[in-house]
Amino acid sequence: MRRCPNPACSSLVFVATSNNEVVSYPPEVIDFDATNLPPDILSTLEESIKCPAAGCYRAAALMVRRTLEELCDDKKAAGKDLKGRLAALSSVAVVPSELLTAADELRILGNDAAHIEAKDYDAIGKEESELAIELAKELLKAVYQYTSLVARLTALKKPKVVP
Repeated sequence: MRRCPNPACSSLVFVATSNNEVVSYPPEVIDFDATNLPPDILSTLEESIKCPAAGCYRAAALMVRRTLEELCDDKKAAGKDLKGRLAALSSVAVVPSELLTAADELRILGNDAAHIEAKDYDAIGKEESELAIELAKELLKAVYQYTSLVARLTALKKPKVVP
C-alpha cells in the first residue's frame, strides 16, 4: 500500500507484482490536459482513457470514435457521415493534414471495435487503444489548446519599454 504522490489526491494505492508485472489499484490512466476542452468532449475523452486501465480496449476505441463525433458536432463540421464530417473539419478548424488522416484511421479503428464484420485492423488491444487515445489527444490539442499555449507564452514576455 502506498499514498498517491499527488498532494491534492493523497489516496491509498495498492501495488502488487505478478510475473514481473506491476499491478495497481486504482489502475493508472493515461495523462491528459483538459484545458479548454468542451464539457461533452472532456467527459467522453475521460471515459476513453479509463477503458485501457480496465483492460477494455475495444471500448476505448469506441469512445475515441465518439470523441471524434463530439468534436465534429462542437465545430459544426457537416457531412453525411463521420468520414465526411472529419473531412469538413479542416474548413472549420486549423488542423494539420496528418492529424486529419489519423482521425480517419481512428474512425476506422472505432468501426472495427463496433462491428464484427469490420476487419481493417487485426486486433484492438492495449497498444492500439493507447495509440488511438494519444492521437485523439493530439487532435484535440490542435483544435482547442495550441492557441491558449501560445497566449500563455506571449503573456510571459516583458513589456517593451518606450524611451
